[in-house]
Amino acid sequence: MQVTKSLNFVLGAGLLASGMLMSSLTLAQTAEERGLEISKEAKQRDLGWGDMQAEMLMVLRNKQGEESVREIRIKNLEMENDGDKSLTVFDKPRDVKGTAFLSFSHPVGADDQWLYLPALKRVKRIASRNKSGPFMGSEFAFEDLSSFEVEKYTYKYLRDEACDLGQCFVIEQYPVDKNSGYTRRVVWLDQAEYRTEKVEFYDRKDSLLKTLTFDGYQQYLGKYWRADVQTMVNHQNGKGTDLEWSGYTFRTGLKDSDFNKNTLKRAR
Repeated sequence: MQVTKSLNFVLGAGLLASGMLMSSLTLAQTAEERGLEISKEAKQRDLGWGDMQAEMLMVLRNKQGEESVREIRIKNLEMENDGDKSLTVFDKPRDVKGTAFLSFSHPVGADDQWLYLPALKRVKRIASRNKSGPFMGSEFAFEDLSSFEVEKYTYKYLRDEACDLGQCFVIEQYPVDKNSGYTRRVVWLDQAEYRTEKVEFYDRKDSLLKTLTFDGYQQYLGKYWRADVQTMVNHQNGKGTDLEWSGYTFRTGLKDSDFNKNTLKRAR
């Protein structure tokens, strides 16, 4: 009986010591390490979807609230050991029909981006220094259209906070690219599924420039979450842009050859 009590005491003490060690390790983790860890987990949960196609309405809204609408098709391809590739084709209205945008995201170094303008019948490469500029008159910059890659930022965990998706991690992200139009982004990720709930963008003067919110999340392939609506509001000029997504299809058989500069001119 005494042996059993002694054994239980030893085991209990061991578990207590183990718990204290884990607690001290958690406390020892810096805000930068915690921010990186959460961001890696968010990226890991969205790996493996392969390829995707969807339709989109881009709603441009001026300071007076007047709207104009563009109809767009999107194709994305997940690349192993690199960032995603995407092809964006404008179908309506007539003044932008046939305009196509090709983006190759990279974890390290500048992304490769090209814009085909049918009126000029030529492909224009987007220079790294110009990627903070507006995409097709919207409140999205060219750099906002790249896939999220962990290596593009350094990180700092700020706090836990209640949000529309439940409870969120709040993470600060600092762009590595010296040509970025932002000094930092503040991102809200829900703790259950690591979905992005909101992003605040701060300009080169570290003033709040824009806020992007995500609504209407749906799950695909039993794992991957996509928002039906993304709303970007520019706090400095009073304009906004909504991206309304529909018709998501995954693993449609897209190949690397579907994403090159020649496909820009053929995109109809």
